[in-house]
Amino acid sequence: MAKEEKDASGLDWKSIQEPAKSDSVDGGDGVSAKKRRPRRIRQIPDYYFLPRRSLSYNLLWYGACIAGGVGAGMLVEKWINKKVKEDGGVIWEFDK
Repeated sequence: MAKEEKDASGLDWKSIQEPAKSDSVDGGDGVSAKKRRPRRIRQIPDYYFLPRRSLSYNLLWYGACIAGGVGAGMLVEKWINKKVKEDGGVIWEFDK
């Protein structure tokens, strides 16, 4: 084949027509890759890393809280009944 010709200015036109390697996005590999935004940053709550308690401890703790709430409700009900009897009014009667 014939030798590639250069004109009088000495420029190689084939090398000028090709895209420059330094203009590529990925740093010169010739393969262009799109830059992507991160999908989302995972936010881990603070309590995620705290130690977990055993099942028996949880049952005891929450059972005690529920029993305390029921007991407090019963005491409030007795107090209300006492105040109603002192005032002489009747809100409800369970004795009939």
